[in-house]
Amino acid sequence: MSQLMIKDLHVEVEGKEILKGIDLAVSDHEIHALMGPNGNGKSTLLAAIMGHPKYIVTQGSIELDGQDVLAMSVDERSRAGLFLAMQYPQEVPGVTNSDFLRAAMNVRREQPIPLFTFIREMEKTIKDLQMKPDLAHRFLNEGFSGGEKKRNEIVQMKMLKPSLAMLDEIDSGLDVDALKIVAGAITEMRRNSSLGLIVVSHYERFYQLLQPTHSHVLINGRIVMEGDETLVQKIDAEGYDWIYQQLELTPAKEQTRLVFTLGSCAASARGRKNG
Repeated sequence: MSQLMIKDLHVEVEGKEILKGIDLAVSDHEIHALMGPNGNGKSTLLAAIMGHPKYIVTQGSIELDGQDVLAMSVDERSRAGLFLAMQYPQEVPGVTNSDFLRAAMNVRREQPIPLFTFIREMEKTIKDLQMKPDLAHRFLNEGFSGGEKKRNEIVQMKMLKPSLAMLDEIDSGLDVDALKIVAGAITEMRRNSSLGLIVVSHYERFYQLLQPTHSHVLINGRIVMEGDETLVQKIDAEGYDWIYQQLELTPAKEQTRLVFTLGSCAASARGRKNG
């Protein structure tokens, strides 16, 4: 049984503390919805788990199957089974999707994947995500639309077969049809593996399609509330304001207080500046 265990995690960026004591455990087959208003640390958490050098862990631990993740380089974390589908995938001119993926797959194997096996698997994955057949020969994300970049992240996830995947607003920029395609590909992968997921999204529709087993609300660098799928539904209907009131929370001084709903991913008229 694979498990990611995070204890008392504190993370700072450019000298400013963003995460202030995160505890989280994610096991096989679980889907964890990670919610909260923008600017409260969701992407910071995922980047810190994956080892982005900008995000400095000052306290706490991250373990994957008992291994110290913080002692690993980024590529070691990837080979250990971690995967991050990025909110803003980068373009890599001169490197084709096929070359990138085959190299990434080979470092996970004792023997290189046979060429024709790789071609068959990639062609099937491209078809599953309903992307253009020439995807394998295009440079990584270069000239891709926003939706193509997001679907290409899922192509990579399906090919690399991680044990724990983190999706950072992978649904943003997708139209209704593409959203269903991506959710369907993720659901199929879960059905055929023990994949665990951490999913950041502002859209209740995406969570409906994925059906999270756990839900967490991250505010001011801390997980302040946890539940199941019903918590997602309540936030979609009522926004986050009731959580601030119920828990007597105050937004960070430098932040604008914005009330978000999952359905619209837009601030309501109740947004106000805290002095």
